[in-house]
Amino acid sequence: MQEEASRIYTALITNELADLNLSEYTYSPAEAVEELGLDEALINELVADYVSQIIKSLVQFEVKLNNLQKSKNNNELDLDYTPFRELAHKNLGVARNLRIKNAEILLYEMMKKEDLDYLMLCLEALESSTIKLNTEVAYNTLKLIDMKDSLKN
Repeated sequence: MQEEASRIYTALITNELADLNLSEYTYSPAEAVEELGLDEALINELVADYVSQIIKSLVQFEVKLNNLQKSKNNNELDLDYTPFRELAHKNLGVARNLRIKNAEILLYEMMKKEDLDYLMLCLEALESSTIKLNTEVAYNTLKLIDMKDSLKN
């Protein structure tokens, strides 16, 4: 899972999302430790919570993008990006607090752009970068989501 996430992320940030200049970035908790005055163990715990939150939010992002795409396909003139942007804003705050720069940039892009294809690329990059942050938490969260979905059906 980590290798696939790294492959996808690298492809996106060196091609379609190259303008965001994320290719040299690797997350380190040191900046958050220094700026927030917390120990590294706590920062790592908060990052794990962030990973779980983003993985859960991905489903909501996709639903909101699909709704926007349906509206666009129905030739609606005014597409309402507000719910999508609000979700991005909510997650942006957490990324900023933990000093996760690539997520900050991607979520900021998701708040201001209106190109649905571009937003999907940002979402894919966000998912991949999140999996890279803590693969075990991402995997467990995805499994939990799958289990909950299977119980609904």
